Amino acid sequence: MKKIIITGGAGFIGSHVVRRFVKNHPEYHIINLDKLTYAGNLANLKDIENEPNYQFVKGDIVDAAFIQNLFEQEQPYAVIHLAAESHVDRSIVNPLEFVMTNVIGTVNLLNAARHIWKDKYNEHRFYHVSTDEVYGTLGEDGMFTETTAYDPHSPYSASKASSDHFVRAYHDTYGMDVVISNCSNNYGSFHFPEKLIPLAIHNIKQNKAVPVYGKGENIRDWLWVEDHARAIELIFHEAKTGTTYNIGGHNEWKNIDLITLLCSILDRKLGRTEGESAKLITFVTDRAGHDLRYAIDATKLKNELGWTPSVTFEEGLEKTVDWFLQNEEWLNDVTSGNYQQYYQSQYANR
Repeated sequence: MKKIIITGGAGFIGSHVVRRFVKNHPEYHIINLDKLTYAGNLANLKDIENEPNYQFVKGDIVDAAFIQNLFEQEQPYAVIHLAAESHVDRSIVNPLEFVMTNVIGTVNLLNAARHIWKDKYNEHRFYHVSTDEVYGTLGEDGMFTETTAYDPHSPYSASKASSDHFVRAYHDTYGMDVVISNCSNNYGSFHFPEKLIPLAIHNIKQNKAVPVYGKGENIRDWLWVEDHARAIELIFHEAKTGTTYNIGGHNEWKNIDLITLLCSILDRKLGRTEGESAKLITFVTDRAGHDLRYAIDATKLKNELGWTPSVTFEEGLEKTVDWFLQNEEWLNDVTSGNYQQYYQSQYANR
């Protein structure tokens, strides 16, 4: 049975990818490697934790010796690399943490793979999952394509851009079989509530202020996490070595319009008067270096591999709200302790 190491598999996107591979591919033995930071949660994977082709390993990709030993012991056929520090605000507070995990951690994985795969790179694959934030910002027109020049503006996006470059360098220098994908903003079930959509759902439910940066005019392209996981599965199996694919939901929304829609959905589902939840919207000081607009052109992925989003944003948002309303225990568990301290530090004085 071929072994695949999926890093960050207890996180938001990673848990969806792990679940899809475990359920859809009994021919693979999936090793979920995760440090279990604040955003990693094994409760995300309760439904598959006893599957015979699933294994969890706790570990830090920054620990080079640990990673080398793990690769030598398990001899993985492939790596799907999702482990990352991913929140822009946290990167502004502590950039070095992002350099260590996103850059050093990625290079550690590449070195371990290079060591055990050696001259048989064509029999293996290293799939690096990245972000559209490496491209910088857009004006009112245009979209990011796979050939858009990198122009990162935050410590987070700079660290992800660097890791992308290292992955491509290992392909060009050593001949390693690599693929990269850059995705737009994800949303859906198991999303840690520091991000915009789950944070807003949680606060609206609790009748707390819903913080929106600046005037809420920043625009993002939103991708349902299930569609992202499906795209990763497809790219992993079908992409040619050395290729990059952008994954986007074709759903551009201003933050204020998104939050207003979310308020309306929750008013209906919670039995509130229309417009009641919108009174909770509170504009706060804008994030430093806040990119105005992201928009992904996923035409290459559609034309070459046949992938398109399966839901509209409105449909996906309804599914997401339903999930959070039906999983209050999960939400309560992750919104305690350190998360509360973080929330206070980010929003209390803005």
